[in-house]
Amino acid sequence: MTRAYKRKSKAKPADANGDGYKPTESEAEALEQYRAGKRKRGPRLKVVATGANAARIEIEHPDAAIGAVSLMQAIGASSVDFMYPFLKQVMNASKDGELSESDANFMLAVVKGIEPRDQIEAMLAAQMAAVHMASMTFARRLAHVENIPQQDSAERAFNKLTRTFAAQVAALKDYRSKGEQKMTVQHVHVAEGGQAIVGNVNAAQPGGGAREKTGEQPHALGYSPGEALPRDIGAQRDEMPSAGCSRA
Repeated sequence: MTRAYKRKSKAKPADANGDGYKPTESEAEALEQYRAGKRKRGPRLKVVATGANAARIEIEHPDAAIGAVSLMQAIGASSVDFMYPFLKQVMNASKDGELSESDANFMLAVVKGIEPRDQIEAMLAAQMAAVHMASMTFARRLAHVENIPQQDSAERAFNKLTRTFAAQVAALKDYRSKGEQKMTVQHVHVAEGGQAIVGNVNAAQPGGGAREKTGEQPHALGYSPGEALPRDIGAQRDEMPSAGCSRA
């Protein structure tokens, strides 16, 4: 005898108004985030055939001008003179045999997902998308090799492409962090009877005491216990800074 098991669905039933499935709280939040991201990322591309082997790209939007401005903002472009040739290059890089609208929109989605802040970042993002596409191509070839030479060729190309992609990620991070300043604050507490030393202090050298270096480098604060300050400069001790900060 066989028993038929009916799988219980975890989906919530239709609401009281009969409007169909009612999303859970987390699902509703995910949907709102998707809608907000879609508005932020701008429109998609559309491929329109103009002949047997010819096609043109259009921005998928009811209003061409608004669609162009929206897409310019999404890819960090400052002029249409940059955007349209840029989109053409993205389409050509995604072309594998015939023009694929899905591949072109995938590459554009990669660019928009990186959220370029200017045209340099947009170009770097497009190169990253192209390198990723090529990496996946050679990954597929590596999985279907028939002999050792094919394996070696696909492996070398795949390694070079993936390393290039990692270098592009580092270059983008370095470009975005250019000009940012870093501040480190150090707190130094000077106990009663102690002395604060301002400057770069080296360890004691053989045959001599500690050597102090001076220059244009950021100052560090050190504490030298055991030596009391003279009474006649007690007022200066009150003016000694208790915290130092270095700017990198």
